[in-house]
Amino acid sequence: MAAPTAAELRREFVLDPETAFLNHGSFGACPQPVFDRYQQWQRELEREPVDFLARRVPELLATARASLADYLGCTAQDLAFVQNATTGVNLAARSVDLAPGDEVLATDLEYGACDLAWEWVCGRTGARYIQASIPLDDPRTLVETLFDATTERTRVLYVSHVASETGLVLPVEEIVARARKLGHVTVVDGAHAPAQVPVDLARLGADFYSGNAHKWLCAPKGAGFLHVRPEHQERVDAAIVSWGYEPGASFTRRIEAQGTRDPAAWLTVPDAIRFQAERDWDDVRDRSYRLAREARRDLCDLLGTEPPAPDSMVAQMAAVQLPHPAPELSSRLFARHGVEVAVGGLEDDLLRVSVAGYTTREEIDRLLAALVRELDAEHGQENE
Repeated sequence: MAAPTAAELRREFVLDPETAFLNHGSFGACPQPVFDRYQQWQRELEREPVDFLARRVPELLATARASLADYLGCTAQDLAFVQNATTGVNLAARSVDLAPGDEVLATDLEYGACDLAWEWVCGRTGARYIQASIPLDDPRTLVETLFDATTERTRVLYVSHVASETGLVLPVEEIVARARKLGHVTVVDGAHAPAQVPVDLARLGADFYSGNAHKWLCAPKGAGFLHVRPEHQERVDAAIVSWGYEPGASFTRRIEAQGTRDPAAWLTVPDAIRFQAERDWDDVRDRSYRLAREARRDLCDLLGTEPPAPDSMVAQMAAVQLPHPAPELSSRLFARHGVEVAVGGLEDDLLRVSVAGYTTREEIDRLLAALVRELDAEHGQENE
């Protein structure tokens, strides 16, 4: 069976059909069949809360976790559901035994919320959070520059699988393998990786890997996970102390048992996996790669800027440099043109386009036309 076209997929998503939604990377988007199953789980919960939460949930979660583990290439016992990737990074950061003078090394491409988490942890332990300035011209240069920043005090190496602001795919396999040889603890932020790029956690071998199912895997919001190698699990505490701290509780039980909560997003993860598998998602993803790279070239031509990195580092998100800071550009594009796209960076000078399986060439053209109008308007204001 051939993969559905982008236009066919677009009709399966809950998204507003009037909006050119080119910002899947921020919060993801859920297809209608998956969202329907999510609401079915919620209705089952409310129909008989005690039976659902007290009797059925443990086995239901085990089934969902096994499905996710199979998808990620890992053992279910080493995996726990969390609300999102940022939660997982927080739990990993707090579990590492840092001492005054120790160093946590990261790139300068990391997600800001997780930078704050590491700074918080380091501030309370006397450790230092160091972000190496990373060149983007070549993955090999990136790796060498990162490891040139290691010292005898480096204890942890923290890196994104797919960088949030730039959308670039980083060479995590090489980074993790090299870090392990040096004895560094490896923490990978995989928020944008599952379903955007292949993920095989057993092969990767990172000590901690935190990711989302609600972004590119298209599960409902609140479906994240944390994978921890067995030798580190005893040190990982949950966000709160609850029933997961009963004697003999497993790592998974400790992390997931946090009082009354709606587990529907977690339980729907197998449905999201199935939705993509039934639509030949490998072909859908390859098509999206091609369109993302094409969109990046067109945007650079329009803006008169150069691509910040080679095509080999681009998957389904592509960022381009704007000619000048544009802090209100994202809001203007949405309000005036019905185009949803991310604008960020340190000075609001990066435009990041997300090409999901449902993204059409027409939506890219709509963005390009809207940018021309906004740039022309800015130029007119400058000449007044």
